[in-house]
Amino acid sequence: MIPPGFIQDLLARVDIVEVVGRHVELKKAGSNHKGLCPFHGEKSPSFNVNSIRQTYHCFGCGVHGNAIGFLMEHTAATFVEAVEDLAQQVGMVVPQDDRSPEQRERAKAEKARQQSLTDVLERAADFYKDQLRKSPRAVSYLKGRGLTGQIAARFGLGYAPDGWRSLASGFPSYDDPQLVESGMVITPDVEPGEDAKRYDRFRDRIMFPIRNVQGEVIGFGGRVLDKGEPKYLNSPETPVFSKGRELYGLFEGRQAMRQRGHALVVEGYMDVVALAQHGIGNAVATLGTACTAEHVHKLFRHTESVVFSFDGDAAGRRAATRALEAALPHANETRSVKFLFLPTEHDPDSYVRELGAEAFERCIEAAVPLSRQLVTVAADGCDLGTPEGRARMLNQARPLWALLPDSLLRRQLLGELARQGQLPEAELQALWLGEPAAAPAAAPALSTPSEKPRWQPKGEWKPKGDWKSRRDRDAEPRPAGPRATPATAADHATRLLLQHSELWESLGDEDRAVLHELPGAHGELIHWLERHLTHHGASPWAVVQAGLAADGLAGQAERLARSFQELGIEESDPGGDLASAVAELRSRAPAALPGGATASDDERRRALEALARLRERHGIPPG
Repeated sequence: MIPPGFIQDLLARVDIVEVVGRHVELKKAGSNHKGLCPFHGEKSPSFNVNSIRQTYHCFGCGVHGNAIGFLMEHTAATFVEAVEDLAQQVGMVVPQDDRSPEQRERAKAEKARQQSLTDVLERAADFYKDQLRKSPRAVSYLKGRGLTGQIAARFGLGYAPDGWRSLASGFPSYDDPQLVESGMVITPDVEPGEDAKRYDRFRDRIMFPIRNVQGEVIGFGGRVLDKGEPKYLNSPETPVFSKGRELYGLFEGRQAMRQRGHALVVEGYMDVVALAQHGIGNAVATLGTACTAEHVHKLFRHTESVVFSFDGDAAGRRAATRALEAALPHANETRSVKFLFLPTEHDPDSYVRELGAEAFERCIEAAVPLSRQLVTVAADGCDLGTPEGRARMLNQARPLWALLPDSLLRRQLLGELARQGQLPEAELQALWLGEPAAAPAAAPALSTPSEKPRWQPKGEWKPKGDWKSRRDRDAEPRPAGPRATPATAADHATRLLLQHSELWESLGDEDRAVLHELPGAHGELIHWLERHLTHHGASPWAVVQAGLAADGLAGQAERLARSFQELGIEESDPGGDLASAVAELRSRAPAALPGGATASDDERRRALEALARLRERHGIPPG
């Protein structure tokens, strides 16, 4: 373990502005430096770096930390790697940890081994780029796909010549074992005593270097120029390359993800490059494997929104299902996951070349949200018009729903699935979570008094005087008046903000301060609402209700909503009603006091103190 004292000394020596500035374009703003947040997509800078406190904080997504945390989050470095990187920058030596000398030596040797392998791969990439310039056939192929030299240079595209040992001219020794270890050269299995003839793995292919988030070449993908199999050939698993963890184009597309606000996941290298050629530079591709949860986790470190693009055929639908399963453990109400299905005759490369970038952008806008895709996958092969079909749909939906983390999105989807399956939400929740369903309230038992003789009229009865039938009496207008206790301005303001949380943004600082100073349950609900808005943004009333229930405040909010319903008021202008309620609170603060015997002396005292502060703030004399 690295001693805490060393960490403190290290953080005191490094300049976080310099560390972050290597990865984010910063501009000085007062005592801070500001830039676009590297952890989520935004158009206005909300990412602040404070040189005095040596910390960073994003007011958009809430991430914060010190220089070590920034490197860990932004470059996917481990804690030890981030510390070693910073220590090297300021000329400090990381003290020995509690590992044995053998363990430390092995770790040092492994790091040196990985570095030497990335050096070999970088040299191979340079060789392939040089060969591309010498091959008119390869250049013609790329031009025929609509690619320019600028895009080829941006992605480091190259060409592997059609020879068995072409790499021999690019390396001092073709017998170097690291050429085999890096996956660039193959040595066939032979009988003992026989000479193994090694040869290049990639031959007569357009080469796509695969980079990690630090920009180091860790592998390659190769595509045939003409017809041949396999169309794509990838590097094998090596100490520096794992197909299940890496994404092609992530290094090149990080900036575009921040600018466009989402990542676009496609299925081929050429799709990534073709989209970038048409100005859509936020695309990445999996490396010949299905999308994994680790892929999704890595993407969410760079953006809060991911769109998966698939072909519209059966294979594309299967791939979308696997992507859905990978995305569900990372989905919540603050992240967006969507699914785009192109016509069966197109992939992103052909679509954007034939129909243009604007048409592809429209496809992205019409992408299917994760919630709808989950229901679609669950309902596949089910006749929802029959009980059997609905039961089967719910049975197929349960394992998918269970992958979601505990969040408001999970609760919302439970309700949606319950509606699709025509079951009460509480009953479905009880079935899936193993909780007993809430029993319906029992009706009070009716007493059965002993029967009395039924009255019989003595003769025909005739009305006298001004008698009116019950029908006539019911038709007469009744005196107008509320059937429930009138709600206060505090009741109205609090209820309106909970049911229409987007209205919070319409309030000024002074109005918010008035609401925060409300006594009792009103103030508690206002405080809760602001915390909710900070973390989740404006939400529908159903989502707010679920959050209130989770924090034990549902009863207080329900009383406000119920009193409003009992009055029978029709709400047509929530914004105007809120403005009127807040204005009344500011001018007649005593109306905010809880009414009747339910108000405690402490609640009244605090409300009167708030009124005094408000009068003093606005220059109103006591009275």
